[in-house]
Amino acid sequence: MINLEVVLTQDDPKLGKRGDVLKVSSGYANNFLIPNRKALLATSAVLKNFEVQKARQAQHNEEILASAKKAASQFDQDPLEIEVMTGEGDKLYGAVTTQDIQETLAKRGIHVDRKQLHLEEPIRHLGAYEVPVKLHPEVKALFKLHVIKKKA
Repeated sequence: MINLEVVLTQDDPKLGKRGDVLKVSSGYANNFLIPNRKALLATSAVLKNFEVQKARQAQHNEEILASAKKAASQFDQDPLEIEVMTGEGDKLYGAVTTQDIQETLAKRGIHVDRKQLHLEEPIRHLGAYEVPVKLHPEVKALFKLHVIKKKA
């Protein structure tokens, strides 16, 4: 049985991560991994190319992390206020959702995806709330949100 060294071109839960070098049987490599573009033969040129890509990806990840940390510092400013229409007994018409919060943040110049805002459920009462924001797997922030009655 002949073993070949291959480099994975994509993440695979059973085999490993992209860029990993594996020794597999020649049949598995030639009949499955290589034709399905899951791996390439581990030649010196391919290995060098993957090293360059890893370095580039590491640089890119550092830039994204720095950007997320900078964005997290913006949330330490004044609390965000959202004015809502209320009925009798200060009951809200509808609710404050992540989309409302995203739009209000955008007016302040802070751009986040609404999927990064984590509300257990939509806000249905006036008051002060803390809203968690997950900007990056390593960066989380909290900001204060005040839901206030719209002045007539």
